[in-house]
Amino acid sequence: MSTQSARGVPASQTDEDRIERYLSLNPDFFERHQPLLARMRLPHMRTGSTVSLVERQVEVLRDQKTEADRRLAEFIAVARANDGLSERIHRFTRRLLRAASPAAALTTLEASLREDFDAFHSVLLLTNPPETLRNVDLEPFMRKLPADDANMRTFEALLATGKPRCGQVRDTQRDFLFGPEAASIGSVALVPIGEAGSIGLLALGSAERERFHPGMSTEFLKRMSELITDALSRQ
Repeated sequence: MSTQSARGVPASQTDEDRIERYLSLNPDFFERHQPLLARMRLPHMRTGSTVSLVERQVEVLRDQKTEADRRLAEFIAVARANDGLSERIHRFTRRLLRAASPAAALTTLEASLREDFDAFHSVLLLTNPPETLRNVDLEPFMRKLPADDANMRTFEALLATGKPRCGQVRDTQRDFLFGPEAASIGSVALVPIGEAGSIGLLALGSAERERFHPGMSTEFLKRMSELITDALSRQ
């Protein structure tokens, strides 16, 4: 094939390119040349010993199946995790809907974060609480702060976006949010409450460094923010 054009293969291509092109255009080649197929030997993918082309193909197909099985297992695991998360969000929503008042919703929120989401380190900072919550005290979970509080200003950019963020925070921010528990916090989810954080900020902390990471989806946190906003703003 190096001295003349093969069927459908340009002469300008290199020998290997022309062979590859020819075989792709003629998949029945080895059917028509079975003695050649039987003589071809290739190194085994793992042991290094030589095997027939058919055995090598079986090995490739086996590896492809293993990879497909792995991806399927990952897909099933993600689907199960999403189902579990959907169920927890549903339970969270029903609990807030059953709360008779914003004050009751606040108590329900704190309990649901612990019981439904294992969020044992959580704090709700209210810079502009609804009138119905002005006289409600639920520390240490809820803290009321003036909008111009110096510590809150470090979250201005986040609050302006109105979008949750997950990952690491500065040491000063972690100390401000979690106080004595700050040293045990490995990752944090920050959730603005209200339009562009107009009501405040919910912070969820975890001892696990990868529990809240920058690459995770924040869609469920956004939905949670909307539910909390509606529950606390109820008249």
